[in-house]
Order: sequence, then C-alpha cells, then structure tokens
Amino acid sequence: MAVGTHGESFMETDPPASHPARRGGRDAGGDAGGRDAGRGGAGGGLDGLAHVANKIRDAVESVIEGKPSAVRLALTVLLAEGHLLIEDVPGVGKTMLAKALARSVDCSVRRVQFTPDLLPSDITGVSAYNQERREFEFKPGPVFANIVVGDEINRASPKTQSALLECMEERQVTVDGTTYALEPPFMVISTQNPVEMEGTYPLPEAQRDRFTARISMGYPDPAAELEMLETHGETSPLDRLTPVAHAADVRDLIEVVRAQHVAPAVRQYAIDLVSATRRHPDLRLGASPRATLHLVRAARAYAALDDRDYVVPDDVQDLAVPVLAHRLLPTAEAQVQRRLPEQVVADLVKRLPVPSPGR
Repeated sequence: MAVGTHGESFMETDPPASHPARRGGRDAGGDAGGRDAGRGGAGGGLDGLAHVANKIRDAVESVIEGKPSAVRLALTVLLAEGHLLIEDVPGVGKTMLAKALARSVDCSVRRVQFTPDLLPSDITGVSAYNQERREFEFKPGPVFANIVVGDEINRASPKTQSALLECMEERQVTVDGTTYALEPPFMVISTQNPVEMEGTYPLPEAQRDRFTARISMGYPDPAAELEMLETHGETSPLDRLTPVAHAADVRDLIEVVRAQHVAPAVRQYAIDLVSATRRHPDLRLGASPRATLHLVRAARAYAALDDRDYVVPDDVQDLAVPVLAHRLLPTAEAQVQRRLPEQVVADLVKRLPVPSPGR
C-alpha cells in the first residue's frame, strides 16, 4: 500500500470540525495548506515536534549504534504517553537504550535495580515518623520521576512488581490511604532478560498489559559493532550525552500527538486486528481493549514522527507486533509447535483486509 497516496484520503475522511485538516481546507491551498494549518499550537505543532524529536533521536543514536528502529519505537512510546519493555539477551544495550533516552531529556530520572529483596515501599515511598514534628511524613520513592528505569524487572517478586501497576495506568501512587499524583511526562522503561530464568518471576499478564510496547534489541550488524568499538573504546558516549530537550518540550509534543487525526476506517481496522487475536486458535488469551487504545495512541505518535497529522493503516501495521505480541498467551499446542505470538500477529496483519482510502 502506498502511504503517500492513501494517506491523503485517510486525512480527508470526515475530520472533526476543530481538526487542522478541516480548518485549513482546500481553499487555503489544497492538501499542503491543510497540513500547514495544523502546524501551530503546542511546541510549534508538527514542525516543532519533528525538530525536537530529531534532536532526541540523534542524541540516543549517538550512544546506540545501528538500531534506528528500536530508537524510533522508544521515542514513539514516550510521545504516546506509554511505557516500554525492553527484552533481550545480556549485553545488547537494553539498559543503555533506556539510559540514553532518559539523559536526552532534561527531566527527573531515577533508576531502580530490581532484586528479589526489593520491597514495594522501595519503589513507591514510605511514611516515616518525624521525631521533631511528631507526625508521619511521606518520603517519596524513585517512582516520583519523569522517567523511571527499571532494570531486570523480572528479578523482583510479584508483590514488588505490582507496586508499578497503579503508577503505570493511573499516573498516581497511593500510600497509607493518601494518593499522590505523578508529574507528566511519566514513563517507565523496564528491561528483562529472557534467559537465565532461575530466580526470576515472569511478569503477570496484568503487568505486561500496561506496557505499551515490547522491543528486542538484537545483535548489531558487523559495521555497527565495529563503530561501537571505536566510539565506546576509551569512554562511554553516555557520559558525554547532554540533554537536548526539556520536560516541558515533551509535554508540548504529547499535546500535538493527541491532536493527530485517526479516520473511522483506521480505528475500525485497529479494532478488527485486536479482535482477531481473541478468536485465533493458537492463542488462549487475546489482546485487551487497553491494547487497542495503546495501538491507536502509538500510531498517532508514529505518524507524527513521519511529519503527518493523520494516521494511515501502515502505522497500525508497523506497530502491531511490538504493541500486541507481548500481551498474548499461546496455547499448549502452539508452544509445542514453537509458534510465537509475534508470528500470529504478523499473519493477522497479512490476512486482514486493509481499509480502502474512500471509507
């Protein structure tokens, strides 16, 4: 499917009266006029988003060699107000990616090393008695930050893992009956190791469902690995990385992403794709309605990074595997046949009919 040709029609599919595509109109200069009319607003609209997003991407890629798709997906999740799960074997740069993204934005960042003896209060905070004031006062935990890096999250007990449930979904923390709001932007970036499973606790379905996307870094190609030896040989480029954006910039970009237009046909396509996972014979648990919401939110951010103010089916297709696969549970028969959820989602993307631009 040609994104450029189909994309224009999806932009024109019944946009709301307040949408930039309708405000600009064809009388204001055709398709280009409609898009340019939508480039104002928070942070300079799409122009401002592209400028800031490119600076963040370039900063992260100066540390992570040869993984542009992983960097783009991490940036997509940030702008979609989501959370990222990085899962891969040791030594491929999982924690490095999380740290590089965190350091690229001038905001509060906290890192938590998950271990079996970590307690929920070590994450959320605790009420301690103040001898001088003779009253209890709340000591906030590391979750009170804009970006929280959770290293090897599956090494903590399920009780400790569950301390992040409320934080990730509702952007708040409740301790001793008192609720504390988390300052936006708020993003959890967690890593986990799929090997060496002894002494680990697999994430429960409720926890995995709160992560917008899961990515695997994979091994670099020889050229990227050679470049890594040159840039990481003496000092780590992470030490030289300086912030290129502020938390306020990210908040502005999030507002721009929220305004992205999603045509009814594209919304229905996302629903059809998620619904198909619930009926697939190789899956005993399909994707939840939260997955549909995360898929559309991520597609908005993905389109904005392409300098478009509308979502096309290609955006949904590109994000289907990283957004949906980690939420699915295969049947016993599928596990015996080594049929992975990623393969199921990829097959569904190929099989489901793509909405026509005129719908």
